[in-house]
Amino acid sequence: MKLLKKRKIIIIGSGPAGYTASIYAARANLKPTLITGIVPGGQLTKTENIENWPGDINSIPGTLLMDRMKNHSLKFNSEIISDNILSVDFKSFPFKLFGEEYNYSSSSVIIATGASARYLNIKSEKKFLGKGISTCAICDGFFYKDKEIAVIGGGNTAIEEALYLSNIASKVYLIHRGSKFTAEKILVDRLNKKIQEKKIFTYMNHSVKKFVGNNIELKEIKIISTKENLFTSRINVSGAFICIGNIPNTKMFKKQLQMNNGYIKTNFSNFHGYKTQTNIKGVFAAGDVTDHIYRQAITSSASGCMAAIDAEKYLQISSI
Repeated sequence: MKLLKKRKIIIIGSGPAGYTASIYAARANLKPTLITGIVPGGQLTKTENIENWPGDINSIPGTLLMDRMKNHSLKFNSEIISDNILSVDFKSFPFKLFGEEYNYSSSSVIIATGASARYLNIKSEKKFLGKGISTCAICDGFFYKDKEIAVIGGGNTAIEEALYLSNIASKVYLIHRGSKFTAEKILVDRLNKKIQEKKIFTYMNHSVKKFVGNNIELKEIKIISTKENLFTSRINVSGAFICIGNIPNTKMFKKQLQMNNGYIKTNFSNFHGYKTQTNIKGVFAAGDVTDHIYRQAITSSASGCMAAIDAEKYLQISSI
């Protein structure tokens, strides 16, 4: 039988939202417990350089920024537990959380579980996961030194990955289903420079039809035109990096919290107008689990701050 840990406030997730919430909750003397999840630090740990974090003039690796946030949280005596929550029960009180290592009960919960990479969902994709297909250039780019690889996507993440890989691989093929990139202009400018240098080659208005290889590794990609839906060509590659967005990690909450397209709905004004309040009093949400528009580290941190302040007020008013 798993040990039951009783806490006043529990934060699920250890990205910018979770760590920031723990810092503010700890400073309010709430003695928060943060449960890291399976990816401590969240998606930001897969970002090589962050150039838009206020106050850091020079770029900073995502892993370093998350380590700094963790240490900041520990400075104020937050409890950080390496565990992964599998299910929750918000219908009873105190709230119950069931993890791989422990079970928990808490008077208040802040959900900051972030989001996970989205895949293409074509039949051949699963076969080559870990055998040539990846969603993290920083994690796996080294394995493709001086090889030809592909990046699929057209947003910030796709272009950042393509730029990073262009310094490792011999050629990078950037495949985008649209006619224009949706990334920030500064990234597109850097991309165009790499295109001129013939380090990156683009396939606009194209999508992946099939991944081809053997039982050991990826060998090529078949692509089709998104305009005519006709087979176009084959690209010989050793690796492919899929960068087409994210899916909020909210599956375990679907039967208990109100959502919109998988994102947790907040701002339920029937309880003191708290911006991060879910439809259940005492349960708050912050970061990418609530945000499909901005999805920035700074906005996640800001909402983590808001959630901690909302939780503090809730616990005070409820006299829990």
